[in-house]
Amino acid sequence: MPLPPFRLERFFACHEFTAPSLLCASDGETISVAELLDLVPGSAEGLARLRLGYTDSRGAPELREAIAGLYTTISPDDVLVHVGAEEAIYTFMQAALAPGDEVVVPTPCYQSLSDVAGSLGCRVAPWRCDPAWGFAPDMGELGALFGDRARALVLNFPHNPTGYMPSPEVFAAMMGLARERGMRVFSDEVYRFSEAEGVATLPAACDLDAGAVSLGVLSKSFGLAGLRVGWVACRDREFLSRMATVKDYLSICGSAPSEYLAVCALAAKEALLSRLRALLAKNRLLLESFFHERSDLFHYVSPRGGLTAFPGLVSGDADGFCRAALERGGLLLLPGRLYGEEWPDRFRIGFGRADFPDNLEKFADFCQNWQHGDKA
Repeated sequence: MPLPPFRLERFFACHEFTAPSLLCASDGETISVAELLDLVPGSAEGLARLRLGYTDSRGAPELREAIAGLYTTISPDDVLVHVGAEEAIYTFMQAALAPGDEVVVPTPCYQSLSDVAGSLGCRVAPWRCDPAWGFAPDMGELGALFGDRARALVLNFPHNPTGYMPSPEVFAAMMGLARERGMRVFSDEVYRFSEAEGVATLPAACDLDAGAVSLGVLSKSFGLAGLRVGWVACRDREFLSRMATVKDYLSICGSAPSEYLAVCALAAKEALLSRLRALLAKNRLLLESFFHERSDLFHYVSPRGGLTAFPGLVSGDADGFCRAALERGGLLLLPGRLYGEEWPDRFRIGFGRADFPDNLEKFADFCQNWQHGDKA
């Protein structure tokens, strides 16, 4: 089966670099190469000496060692580096699934988490994140979604686009149910380390279960999307080898400069994460205030982690609302239908960028006009 068009990515291809103000970005505020190199003494000279040949297809040894340091049970040989997170999702699905298999996926979700499996002839069982429960999925429903050919459970916390996070106990219970059924967990953890103040970082799935696969990337909490460096961590090396075999048909290996700069980023981990956490803390306060003051216009659930929220209109359709915001206010919001037809009143807003306060003021002006009847 062919892959369907990637709705969200096609939307961004049309608007991301032409819209005057981007208010739906899912990544964090970035820095320059010079700023990154300044954080690591001697790194500028090392970059200048770097040879521009092919890299290790598993990822540079130094990079895999640095990534392993993000976990408690992972060694460098348990890490497979990819070009971004998207490639890693694809290699996992290809390595783990066969036609007729069943996959349980939270919804809404990043489209490739469900549609790559569907394109392989798998049955995808959606596990709905319920707005009435703060976007928590129903644990009582999970077991019923596991059929006779259930092979994988996809998890994604902090959740994109809602920002929902379970407690560590509930997360462990999700993992335990999958383990009891012999299912492999694919845990999308790209927003790890971006939790709201007072919310604990969840354990990585790969640290809780030897067969689980944890997905990470430098695009979100580290704010380094342009490096295009992602990875998976898994203690099942035979399965990791199967993923590597798929990757041979895709990027083969990463970019040497990107992997070098990724090593620098992980060496400067605390500085980079602290920088973004400070920005997120300020922006979250603005976000909370904005939606609480407009409860007559929007339904809103506070995100517990991540860089996005998923508010909804009290009345009306989000497609028209987002279109008007772009045409009249120059503001790009992400319509909820890009996550599926069951989210017609929802839209994604991103708060990980430095220009968020200015863009939120523009959004306030647009909403005032919208509220006073300029909806045509």
